[in-house]
Amino acid sequence: MALHLTAGLNYGIFRDELYYWDCANHLAWGYVDHPPLSIAVLAGWKVVFGDSLFSLRVIPALAGGALVFVVAALARRMGASRFGVNLAALITLAVPCYLGITGIYSMNAFDLLFWAAGYLLVLRLIEAPRTGTWVALGVCVGIGMLNKISVSVFVVALLAGALVTPQRRWLRTRGPYLAGAIAALIFLPHVLWQISNGWPTREFIENAQRYKITALSPPGFLAGVMMEMSPPLAPLHLVGIAALFFLPSLRRFRMLGWMVVAAIAFFMLQRSKPYYVDAVFPAVIAATGVAVGVAAGRLRWLRPVVVVFVAACMLVTTPFAVPVLPVETFIAYMHKTGGGGSSGENRETAELPQFYADRFGWQELAEQVAETFRGLPDEDRADCLIWGRNYGNAGALNYYGRALGLPTAVSTHNNYHLWGPGRNSARVVITVGIGPEDLGDAFEEYVEAGSTHARYAMPDETGVGIWVCRGIRLPLEEVWRLGKAYR
Repeated sequence: MALHLTAGLNYGIFRDELYYWDCANHLAWGYVDHPPLSIAVLAGWKVVFGDSLFSLRVIPALAGGALVFVVAALARRMGASRFGVNLAALITLAVPCYLGITGIYSMNAFDLLFWAAGYLLVLRLIEAPRTGTWVALGVCVGIGMLNKISVSVFVVALLAGALVTPQRRWLRTRGPYLAGAIAALIFLPHVLWQISNGWPTREFIENAQRYKITALSPPGFLAGVMMEMSPPLAPLHLVGIAALFFLPSLRRFRMLGWMVVAAIAFFMLQRSKPYYVDAVFPAVIAATGVAVGVAAGRLRWLRPVVVVFVAACMLVTTPFAVPVLPVETFIAYMHKTGGGGSSGENRETAELPQFYADRFGWQELAEQVAETFRGLPDEDRADCLIWGRNYGNAGALNYYGRALGLPTAVSTHNNYHLWGPGRNSARVVITVGIGPEDLGDAFEEYVEAGSTHARYAMPDETGVGIWVCRGIRLPLEEVWRLGKAYR
């Protein structure tokens, strides 16, 4: 937590955090690209504690701390020695994707916790399949899916793991069906929201796979997973996977091994981004703690060697997950180590990895748009619509625009499209990031007022044009319908 709430604030607010902040101003049972839970939590949090960058980062930092304890509990439940439990906790701290995910506000920090808690409940069911545990699992899965739909893959993996192990006998009891009914009931409001809005998430997923997500071969996908989980730590992760299948003391928990394999295979076949697999690995890390703990019981020298190795890996990879270094120092470090990874999206890269680059330029964008807005005549300012090309633009304009006197910005990207323009017409429209080739179809007059520049931002977010447009050619609601972009 201390690392996230000090060094983690160095580079500014992340693009997605701006969007989630704005979503929290529009509470609903769902959004185009995510379910409602994390947004509801954020809405309640910012009412009490405000919406400064520090405040936004407290919740994911707490989730990161909780994840360490849950993985340690997993290892303990699997029978790890005290050293093995502590090692599992240390590895969890050292995995760069966990540091990165719990360093910004998103549903992903909670997703890690729901998967880890689900594994813990599965262990309890293997030991004693009580009705109360099935109820708890149903609640965990249901709330987890209200946070991120990919928790449904946990259910697929659970079924696959049960079918190939003695736990298939569970299917002859009422427990799994009770858990499924509870999860479905909890998730039902989001399903009803999807129905009432024409299944926007399905369209979002289809478009993302078609236009946004980089297609990876199976070897490329698995390489991406190892990049997420830290290449230097790959030997320890492989030890954990092997232990789930071959370590005698984990024989009764073999189901977890099959769950891990099934979940990874599912995400790979669905062309998901490698980071979706991050949530699968708490069981692997716990098993690593068990296996290395057993080996260290016979080979005492192994304890300090493994601890020093994991700590060294953490020192090497942490700068890629938490902005502990000044920007120029990090760029030099990245080139020297050959790190940086990929965003997994079809976007041109910047000097910085996308995970860092998308924290730059937002305040400057809002200030430049505010300058353009203040330069308008009084009658134009009184009837002005500000339109951002994507949720990053619109979110930044609304987050920073409050102090700058800007009207609420809108967009046709993802859930901004559902919120609509908020009016039927506008005398003047200031657009951000929409090119003249598109503006000519919508407006009779459009004049470029400037363009943004942020050295470290992603290329598609620097040099972005700011245009003052007049004489809209179509009804605004028709422009909105045609401009819909779910991706």
